[in-house]
Amino acid sequence: MTNRTVRRTTLSIAAVAALTGVAACGSGSGSGGGQGGRGSLPMSPVAALRAAETSTAKADSARVESTTSMGTLMSMKADGSLAWGHGLTGTMTITYTGGTAAETLRKLGNTKTEARYLPEGYYTKMSDQYAGALGGKHWLKYAYADLAKAAGGSGAYLTDQMQNSTPNQGVRLLLASGDVKKVGEDQVAGQRATHYAGTVNVADFADKTNHNLSAGQLASLKKQLGQAGISTETVDIWINDQNLLVKKTEKADTTNGAMATTAVYRDYGVKVSVTAPPAGDTADFAELLKQQGAGADSASGSATAPAGS
Repeated sequence: MTNRTVRRTTLSIAAVAALTGVAACGSGSGSGGGQGGRGSLPMSPVAALRAAETSTAKADSARVESTTSMGTLMSMKADGSLAWGHGLTGTMTITYTGGTAAETLRKLGNTKTEARYLPEGYYTKMSDQYAGALGGKHWLKYAYADLAKAAGGSGAYLTDQMQNSTPNQGVRLLLASGDVKKVGEDQVAGQRATHYAGTVNVADFADKTNHNLSAGQLASLKKQLGQAGISTETVDIWINDQNLLVKKTEKADTTNGAMATTAVYRDYGVKVSVTAPPAGDTADFAELLKQQGAGADSASGSATAPAGS
């Protein structure tokens, strides 16, 4: 295996793993205030979503199951537990099910992996075959600061998402749409849930500085979606009677093709414990780039994939 192949695969793994974390928790998740609790008076959609942000902040953690697809680049599923009270932390098992990323990883015996998220960065576990190309080390470490530096604008977007992701960002996206609608009542994961939907139009953000979100929140969302090449995004969320999000979906066209994510949330408040892998079994992303002479351009080209989430 050539250094060039290792470098390309490494950067692809970085993009896919980061996307999984963002899709599962940050970009489109949110605990909701659908009905204000069983037996309470019905809320307007906007009031329900505002209550959702409060519930989310108090929930701190949840078990997450998600699926993500991004054009021909990839499709995957993930499950695990994530916490967001002090930065994104947790562990996810990721299975790559299709696309060019899965093809590349299949050749390296690594279509299923573990991802660990810590406040300063994240880690992905590689196969024995892949480890053989990295001096026997099974884990790859991606410090957010290094990823931001190597991948330019897309890396900065990833860093912001991974360090500051909370499930209420999906709620904020829906509030930003300006046309939130209550769709109806559904059964999701064995629970009664209220379904809300809306379409975010980035071009309209400037006209919504006095609606639902602060000017700063709208500016941040506009910047993130713009970096992803998204002009419009459809967001749906389902909120149970305890004011907690049980499901969300997002659909959009991005610079990397059509993006779709679905996530289901349960067991809010679950204990989440995660530690960094052994240092002796871990290769560092930044050091790998230096050793292989990979510049910012090659990193940026691979790391743009997560921007769609």
